[in-house]
Amino acid sequence: MPNLFTLVLQIAVVLAVCRTAGALFQKIHQPRVVGEMFAGIMLGPSLLGWMTPQVSAYLFPPSSLGFLNALSQVGVVVFMFLVGLGINPKELKKQGHAAILTSHVSITAPFVLASVLALYLYPRVSDNSVAFTSFALFMGASMSITAFPVLARILTERDMLGSRLGTVAIACAAVDDVTGWCILAYIVVLIRSAHSATPIWVTLGGIVAFAFIMIHGVQRLLRRFETIYRERGALSENLLALMLLLVLVSALCTEWLGIHLLFGSFLMGAIMPKGHKFVRYVLDRFETITVTLLLPLFFAFTGLRTNIGLVKGSEMWIYCGLIILVATAGKLGGSTLAASLTGMPLREAAGLGTLMNTRGLMELVILNIGLDIKVISPVLFSMMVMMALFTTFMTTPVLDLICPEAMNRGRVMQPASEEAELEGLGLDATDAA
Repeated sequence: MPNLFTLVLQIAVVLAVCRTAGALFQKIHQPRVVGEMFAGIMLGPSLLGWMTPQVSAYLFPPSSLGFLNALSQVGVVVFMFLVGLGINPKELKKQGHAAILTSHVSITAPFVLASVLALYLYPRVSDNSVAFTSFALFMGASMSITAFPVLARILTERDMLGSRLGTVAIACAAVDDVTGWCILAYIVVLIRSAHSATPIWVTLGGIVAFAFIMIHGVQRLLRRFETIYRERGALSENLLALMLLLVLVSALCTEWLGIHLLFGSFLMGAIMPKGHKFVRYVLDRFETITVTLLLPLFFAFTGLRTNIGLVKGSEMWIYCGLIILVATAGKLGGSTLAASLTGMPLREAAGLGTLMNTRGLMELVILNIGLDIKVISPVLFSMMVMMALFTTFMTTPVLDLICPEAMNRGRVMQPASEEAELEGLGLDATDAA
């Protein structure tokens, strides 16, 4: 049985520390979510456990972490639904050659470079319990992701959503998220099937059938939510509960099929109706409790799994530096090169590359999946978390350095319908988005 006093105390401490850190980071022009990510690390063995191990052991005894993880996972399931809800496939088709080429290169370049780096890291930070193919594929997928929600928040705060740079960046990030999660789904199936009695072709067939039913069957039924919202101007509590129930059922289906809970909730969000008022209404109903309470628990749990003290000696720090270098070169460098080849001015192309290098919360979600399925070790997990923090933190200062203020805040006039569709992406989302 959980110790309720300990659990409530943990929630109170995590909430206080994350909100304080988020507010402090906002003062240095960083998104709140970056501060909350750092707060999670500070609550773990990397700082609190190192400075005051007695306090850490009292606040976060090992026997209590299962309950903290369960609550945090519920928050991430709902959050992934909101991420999927914020992606509008129609908008992705409108951004032209620059977005198409840049998004593909921004996935391919870091994936290839990370796979090459895996050749060097595998014998040093992994072992024979993990197949090299699985290790290399996971490294590639984890370095290819862009944090769509964090990127949207940065663009909103800098008033860049109406600029060409902002709209192309959002389109590229959305494509990256969808593609990255598809790649990761395949990797998880590949790894789990190796330890399952079910043949992989049966698993893959079930996943394809599930996706087909969701896209061509369930999606039509979901339109009823938007129809009712248009007729009444609101959804009843029963309908909101039904929507949440569908998210959970979809998540359970993908877990049962051998992928992961989060893929089901993301897919449910992706196939929801995309009318901008409807999207905004649903976001307003689900975001506050998810972003304010449950996601900080996920940051704390990730921090408790991250131990920078495991990165010992100059050799280990060299590995960590290589990971950061390869991740940045692949994402920032690849995106910049691709954008410049489409005719985008070099400064603007470099700004796009910098934005695409933002990893944030999505990277932490992927890394936790990798640790859960044991494709990466705790020491590599800690290195990759540091990479996620570094690449996210660097976005704002590097953008200030590369792009002049006029470019950052310059808004391009666009038709009202296009403004509405941008709004429909959920880009004015709350602090974690």
